[in-house]
Amino acid sequence: MSEMKKIKNLKEFSTSADRFEGANLLCPGCAHSIIVREVLNATNDDLVLSASTGCLEVCTAVYPYTSWDASWIHIGFENGSTAVAGAEAMYNALKKKGRLKQPERNPKFISFAGDGASYDIGFQWISGCFERGHNIMHVVLDNEVYANTGGQRSSSTPIGGSNTTTPAGTHSYGEKQNKKDMMAIMAAHGGPYVAQVSPNKWKDMVKKIQHGFSVDGPVFINAASQCCTEWKFDPKDTMHLADLSTDTLAWPLYEIIDGKELNITYRPKNVIPVEEYLAAQGRFKHLFKDEYKYLIKEWQERVDSNWAYLNRREEARV
Repeated sequence: MSEMKKIKNLKEFSTSADRFEGANLLCPGCAHSIIVREVLNATNDDLVLSASTGCLEVCTAVYPYTSWDASWIHIGFENGSTAVAGAEAMYNALKKKGRLKQPERNPKFISFAGDGASYDIGFQWISGCFERGHNIMHVVLDNEVYANTGGQRSSSTPIGGSNTTTPAGTHSYGEKQNKKDMMAIMAAHGGPYVAQVSPNKWKDMVKKIQHGFSVDGPVFINAASQCCTEWKFDPKDTMHLADLSTDTLAWPLYEIIDGKELNITYRPKNVIPVEEYLAAQGRFKHLFKDEYKYLIKEWQERVDSNWAYLNRREEARV
């Protein structure tokens, strides 16, 4: 049976039994569980999973309980990608030696990590996996902060965000740096597939996950994971925040194939001003003070510039 025939279609996906259980200690409104469930349910194949230290890990495997109905390992903060890459290498070696009892089974190897464990602490491990060409998928649950350890900024934190290590106050508007462009960095590795997704566009997400499962080589998925605790919004508004992120183009949805071909996969019919996205989050409330309003204008200019750049890349296919 071909790889594509084994992959679930969207109708099958919507009625699948969960391999990630709902019983966990993640915050109400946390997008982590939504994303993970969609990734795991996108295939019928066996799964070998790793999770770096972070919100996902500490909230889904409180001994003696677990939310994972699949092979799963917790490894260090930084090296979840290499743990699952090691499992993939071992599987390939055993298969080559004819030591597998069921060689026709081809598990998918997936690592999950937050932005801190991907953009920062674990970056060199992910980069190494791409350089070595491991057939794995690394999924970033990007909530733009070290949410599990106290709300410190990461290199994914956008400019102006107020966090425990970059607090806004009378002498500061919060985070001073622009968010790191991990999509461009990972695409530059030349891997077969890099994609940006958001839980509100689940069909787009599933199609990208399924495409990632169908290729040979390392895959990078950057998933917006709205965090009600650190972004400071009502837990019932998670999908509203996700809609604002994609419809303001603050979190554009696109894919990059073989490090070159860029395809935009979602174009809002009505683009919303980025001001509405910022206003919906308490971490940006100080930007609406007179002395900091210029940053909202800079935000809009940066979003517009990035969207224009993505469109030029798509048109040029370079």
